[in-house]
Amino acid sequence: MAFVATSPISLKTNCLKLKLLDTHQQPQTRISCNKTTPTSSIEMQQTLKISPNFKFEEYMASKAKKVNTALDDAVPLQNPLKIHQAMRYSLLAGGKRVRPVLCLASCELVGGEEAAAVPMACALEMIHTMSLIHDDLPCMDNDDLRRGRPTCHKEFGEETAVLAGDALLALAFEHVAAKTRNVDERRVVQAIVELGSAVGSEGLVAGQIVDLSSEGKLLSLGELEYIHVHKTSKLLEAAVVCGAIMGGGGGAQVEALRKYARCVGLLFQVVDDILDVTKTSEELGKTAGKDLVTDKATYPRLMGLRKAKDFAADLAAMAVQELSYFDPSRAAPLYHLAQYIASRQN
Repeated sequence: MAFVATSPISLKTNCLKLKLLDTHQQPQTRISCNKTTPTSSIEMQQTLKISPNFKFEEYMASKAKKVNTALDDAVPLQNPLKIHQAMRYSLLAGGKRVRPVLCLASCELVGGEEAAAVPMACALEMIHTMSLIHDDLPCMDNDDLRRGRPTCHKEFGEETAVLAGDALLALAFEHVAAKTRNVDERRVVQAIVELGSAVGSEGLVAGQIVDLSSEGKLLSLGELEYIHVHKTSKLLEAAVVCGAIMGGGGGAQVEALRKYARCVGLLFQVVDDILDVTKTSEELGKTAGKDLVTDKATYPRLMGLRKAKDFAADLAAMAVQELSYFDPSRAAPLYHLAQYIASRQN
């Protein structure tokens, strides 16, 4: 497996240095030392002066409801009927809506209005859904279960599933360009470029192709990190960064949120790997233990379950540290989102 290097992006605390790689970067390993930063959620909350009274579950439910309504409106049931049925089947199947909520939260964190980021939030979920539809196909991960029900290709056939994913990808960019209101057009273009780079051959596609070519091979932690930074973390990063751009965030704000998002993105995948070996299919809403069956490299497999859990805790702490740049009351949603991703059970 070969990929070459440009400049790495480093996220540092005095307890951990983690290299999160751009597409051309040679895989690196991480260096750990004695921790002196807060590691428990309570310690981190106190350090950032986050109010303990923030109603996170209500916040998530409220944002998800707005996103679901906007998605329903964005993909009406129209001719050709079958393709729109398939698109809606996967897009409106539920899910945690983590990416859209991250987008809306980062927009509001930098002082923007929620409405400015709703089209981008929808676009992120369309792209995420596309990636799930395609990832489940027999030629990819070959899965029959997604979000607790049959995958798109099982319900509508492989040909329709491919086209439904393609249609959602195209609609995502159209939706941002056509529906975004009261945002400087230069910011809209900047956000579209950010989103496109997260999805293409230097983002999600890069992670997917290296992941496919790595099945059955013994990978280093650096190589595994490359796959997950691109396959999973890049789109989560785009969600946060695009929200900040749409909200009018300045350069320093955007970069602090980018670092937060890169930690959160990798955290999401580390936790996903842990859940795959500790939960049942019924609990996850998708096929559990599949990574073991397909002989894929995962963090528990390479590090051991205990060290993988420790690594997840380190990533959560690093993400939260980046929020110290912002007003604590506005940072509360992103703080709790990091904790939610770290402790999620499905």
